[in-house]
Formats: sequence, C-alpha cells, structure tokens
Amino acid sequence: MAEIATLPEWAALAPALTFAAAAFLLLLADAVSPEEGNPVLLAGLSLSGALVSLAFTVWYIVAGTGQPGEGDPSSAGAIDLFDGTLVVDGMSLFFSAIIASVVVLVVLASYDYLHDHPYQAEYYSLVLLAATGMTTVTAANSFVTAFIAIELVSLPSYALVASLKHNRGSVEAGLKYFLIGALSSAIFAYGISLVYVTVGSLQFDAVTSVVEGGELGGIFGLGVLMILGGISFKIAAVPFHFWAPEAYEGAPAPISAFISSASKAAGFVLLFRVFVGVFTWEFVEPTIDWVVAIQVLAIVTMTVANFAALKQEKVKRMLAYSSVGHAGYVLIALAGLTAGTDHAFVLGSGMTHLLVYGFMNTGAFLYVALAEYWGVGRRIEDYNGLGAQAPFASAAMTVFLFSLAGLPIGGGFLSKYYLLLASIEGEVALLAIALILNSVVSLYYYTRVLWAIWAENPSADLEIEQYPTGLYTAIALAALVTVLLLPAFGPVADLANTAAEMII
Repeated sequence: MAEIATLPEWAALAPALTFAAAAFLLLLADAVSPEEGNPVLLAGLSLSGALVSLAFTVWYIVAGTGQPGEGDPSSAGAIDLFDGTLVVDGMSLFFSAIIASVVVLVVLASYDYLHDHPYQAEYYSLVLLAATGMTTVTAANSFVTAFIAIELVSLPSYALVASLKHNRGSVEAGLKYFLIGALSSAIFAYGISLVYVTVGSLQFDAVTSVVEGGELGGIFGLGVLMILGGISFKIAAVPFHFWAPEAYEGAPAPISAFISSASKAAGFVLLFRVFVGVFTWEFVEPTIDWVVAIQVLAIVTMTVANFAALKQEKVKRMLAYSSVGHAGYVLIALAGLTAGTDHAFVLGSGMTHLLVYGFMNTGAFLYVALAEYWGVGRRIEDYNGLGAQAPFASAAMTVFLFSLAGLPIGGGFLSKYYLLLASIEGEVALLAIALILNSVVSLYYYTRVLWAIWAENPSADLEIEQYPTGLYTAIALAALVTVLLLPAFGPVADLANTAAEMII
C-alpha cells in the first residue's frame, strides 16, 4: 500500500494508459515488418497489454486506491485528475476490471480465430484502442470527456465489426452500425448542449451543484431525455437496440463478445454516473422523473428482447437479443432507485450482474467463435451433436447459458437474485414480475441450443480435427470464473456496494 502512495496521481490512469501503449506498440511492430506479420508476437503483445492493465486494476482495488479509507493517503477517496475532468474511484476500477477481463478473453480467442486474417496488427490495435476508450469512460467526470471517450470506443468498434472485408454480412453490419452510431452521437451531443445552456457547465460536479440549487426548465428536461437516449444506444436498450442484432451477427464472433460485454459495461458506468451522481433524482424530479422513464425502459427492453430471441434460428442472433435482454435486467439498478430505498445496494446489484455477465456472455460468444472456426453453420440445427465431439467446450457452453438464464450453476443465479431483491427494495412489483417471467422465457431458448448440442445426432459431414488452444483456454477461463463467482459472490457484491455508495 505504501508503494501506491509514492506514485504520481496520473498513474491512477495506468489501466487505460497500458491499453493505449500496447496499441501503439502493435502499430509500431507492424510498421517495422508489415509483410512479415508474426501472429504469435502480435497476440502476445496484445495479451500482455490486457494482462498488465488488469493487474494494475486489481492492484489498485486491493490497495484501496480511490476508495474511502483510513491512514493511507492512497485510499483517502476518489482521485481527481486534470481539473476534475477524470476521476478514479471504486466504480471506475470495478468497471475497468470487467473491461480488462473481457479483453484478455477476446485476445486469447482471437489468436486462433484470426489464423488466416491478413490484418491482425490492425485488428488487435483497434481492440486495444476501443478498450482504452472504455476504460476512460469509467473515469469520465465531465460531459466533454465522456463524449470523447465514447467516440474513442465507437470508431474502432465500427471498423472491427466490418473487419471481415470479404464477408458481405460483416461489411453491411459495420456500415449500419456506423450510420446508427453517428445518429446516436448527434443525439447525445445535442442533449449535452441543452444541459449546458441551462446550467452553464459541463463538469459533473458543477452540474450537480446547479441541479441541487433549484428548479430547472423544460429545455433541461429535454436535454436529460436526449442524453438518456444517446447512452441507451450504447447499452442497446429498446428501442435503441436495432443495430445490435445486425452488428453482432455480422462481426467476427470474438468482436461480438467484446462489444456485447465490454462496450455495454462502459455504457452502463456512464449511465450510472450521470443519472445517479449528476441528475440526482430527488432534485430533478420536479422537472423530469427519469426513474419512471427508466422503469418503462427496463421492462420494455427485457420483454421485447427475450420474446424476439424466441423466434431466432441463428445462434449468434439469438445471443444478440439475449444481450439486449440483459441490458433490461441491469436497468433495474436505476429503475429501483425510488425514495426510501438502499440506493447503494440497488445500484450495486446492477454492477455485480455486469461483472458476472461479462464472463458468461463472453464465453457464450466464444463458443460460437469456436463453432465458426470449425466451419459449423450459424443455425441452431447446425450445432447438432457438438456435445459428443467437443464435450469440454459444450459443457462450458451449458454453464454459460444456464447461468445467463439464472439457474444455480454460475454467478448469474445470485446476480439475478440480487436484481430481484433490488426491484423488491424499490417497491416496483412490475420490475420483479418482468424479471422472473423473462428469465423463464430465456431458459426456453437457451435450452433449444443445448438440446441441439447434447441430444441431437451430429451431422454426417461434420469432422472436428483441431482443438484450438487459444479458444479453448479462453472458454475454460470464462467458465471457471462464471462458476467461481457463485461462492465468491459475497465479496464481489460488497465491493460493488462500496463503489456505488461513493457516487450516491
């Protein structure tokens, strides 16, 4: 702990700076020998950058950096940087850990997935640059910083979705993602401008002071709604979700995992900071009751997404709608922030679900990447008999899908249970009912995939000859953490609640 205190304050940004440094090292390595690409070197540099970023994040969390504490200057509270435009606290480190963990899994899986990809240096560098933006979003303490960081996430993501240049579906998905993303950025920026016109500042703390000072007009309320809409696009909440199925299906499967897990975490941390720490509900309510708006958004999102997933015949597209549904579940962490509730517990429940979701959802998409590596088709019936030929990976997929459904096989069971308690704590019965009913619906379509994997006869022309080490390692790690988060859920929840309490 003493070593942390001797570091300069800017070193608190080490998780983001490590991603950026690794990305530029990749570009430098590619510039030195562009025609002699070394897949092992490129993957090794990317994995090293992700692991070092994760190590810094875990080190800071354990040392109490940015957390309230006694006796140690490094744990005296949130660390403000660059005149308060960035802040490193428990929430930023919690979400940085999620993002770095997902990047580690995605890079591991990509080594095999990209075995014949001609632009591997560019691919890895774009992943790391997007991760840099995501980690910066977690520390954003100003609307300007948040907007720039979100764009740093978005621009590499558009290119990554379209990175299969000879695949028409990938290029089309990238173009649609870009066009809709540009529209959402414009809505987000316009909402920020309306808030600025009303309060005269873009710094979160300054906006909060004005909000707490008195009544605000309709322009401010419109700005809040537009900011909610802009962020809702990033988390793929209904009705801002229509880009997600197209982008996830057309993208390389590891990138689908990356965007649906890490990018969603970055969107939610911004949503939490803005709507809990800035637009404080009890002061904003006379102008606009955003809690009610998010209650409606949560119920509509989880219901529309889960019933849409029922109709899907393609596994990746089904997982895309599943991802949208989980955005609805996490929105309970804001929808339950009614008067008289334990706000730290309610908000912390959403944070813990995002942590568990980061592993189980990433693992599910990586299983799809493994199937694509073997040349398996995209439809559910194409997965027939995979359990007999790849029992270990299929067992891991069983863990992922049942945990996503909320069965007591992984951390998803307890994270959904905490979300249920949060909806009860907030005394919003419709949220609790919607969560239970939609979890039952999701169990049906997850079981369809598992039935094909374990119960159906394999296709006669399916022959699996290679078991890629990188993909298997990533799937095994994701499954291991998903299972271990069941007994270790208590400390994780305590950490999330402490982080949430700092911004309330």
